[in-house]
Amino acid sequence: MGTHVIKMPDIGEGIAQVELVEWFVKVGDTVTEDQVVADVMTDKATVEIPSPVSGKVLALGGQPGEVMAVGSELIRIEVEGSGNHSEPSTPPPTPTPVGAAVQRLDLPREEAPAKPAPAAAPALTNHQPATIVPRDAGERPLASPAVRKRALDAGIELRYVQGSGPAGRILHEDLDAFLTQPTTHTQSASGYAKRSDSEQIPVIGLRRKIAQRMQDAKRRVAHFSYVEEIDVTALEELRLHLNKKWGDSRGKLTLLPFLVRAMVVALREFPQINATYDDEAQVITRHGAVHVGIATQGDNGLMVPVVRHAEAGSLWSNASEIVRLANAARSNKASREELTGSTITLTSLGALGGIVSTPVVNTPEVAIVGVNRMVERPMVINGQIVIRKMMNLSSSFDHRVVDGMDAALFIQAIRGLLEQPASLFVE
Repeated sequence: MGTHVIKMPDIGEGIAQVELVEWFVKVGDTVTEDQVVADVMTDKATVEIPSPVSGKVLALGGQPGEVMAVGSELIRIEVEGSGNHSEPSTPPPTPTPVGAAVQRLDLPREEAPAKPAPAAAPALTNHQPATIVPRDAGERPLASPAVRKRALDAGIELRYVQGSGPAGRILHEDLDAFLTQPTTHTQSASGYAKRSDSEQIPVIGLRRKIAQRMQDAKRRVAHFSYVEEIDVTALEELRLHLNKKWGDSRGKLTLLPFLVRAMVVALREFPQINATYDDEAQVITRHGAVHVGIATQGDNGLMVPVVRHAEAGSLWSNASEIVRLANAARSNKASREELTGSTITLTSLGALGGIVSTPVVNTPEVAIVGVNRMVERPMVINGQIVIRKMMNLSSSFDHRVVDGMDAALFIQAIRGLLEQPASLFVE
């Protein structure tokens, strides 16, 4: 038997350190070739680390949340044959798993006979009671964010669920089995029952990156916000007409591609807003290309995939790209390239958009356009009270780069384009 050491790989882009987000194995587990053993995160994306060999886990090289240098020892595996390492070392402590993943990194393979992995836990059958797993109250079972959210929505404590995935990982199938089986563990059905439980959640992985970026943006950017209401009645009529005529063949249009188009046209007059600011070098870069970041909420947190060259896209091409990128972000499959390089950001909470918001500028950009929900309101037009569809835009700017007058004129230009939607397409 020999020892194979997997080192923290060089993920590229000159990155010297990465954050260890989550372990999918523990000491003593048997792993197979190509099985994902850990997630690590750079400044831009999360990457899955697969094992290039089969064997038994001897040691883990860090705790979730720990920042590790590229080239440092990540995991040590006992393999048949000589392995790639001959000096024993003291195994580091076994960490507690937390987190999620979006990308896959392939490591070089070592030719070694595979050792069989242990059989998965048998599925529960209809005549069996659900197995209650004896975990401590503070122990965090291994599960994906999607599984955790589903369990939370269903009122299930994951520490009572039998996991059938690798290293006891709880899968959606395990939740299905738990929900359909009788169990000896009952929870109080009363909404007035006293509770004394608590949960500590480490701020690591994507949540840590979001916290750092938001804190950095609020500390460094001189934020100011500007809110304007827009009559989108005519725009909605146009959108519904286009969807009725071409929705089946070209795809359904939401408001977002119209907003992207309005931003593209308005930025021709206000190039200082389609810019990034390097405040350390004291250099403002105005961009001809309009790369629109679309703020997207996923199970793991907020991501901003980028619609590149929106200035060259039609309504339908931009719409399909928005849908594709949003699905990739929500399913944790967006690449680093798809999550970087935006020059201005559009953020919307859809039906939850509220009346007013104060979005945070996505540095190093200098502007973010926020969309609030659409509502029908009585408005006075030519002395008559009429019902119109109204929507607010709540936008924020970096006052170090964008003057208040320019920001207001930019939003007013967008307003004019949206209220007279034919002007969106007049060159």
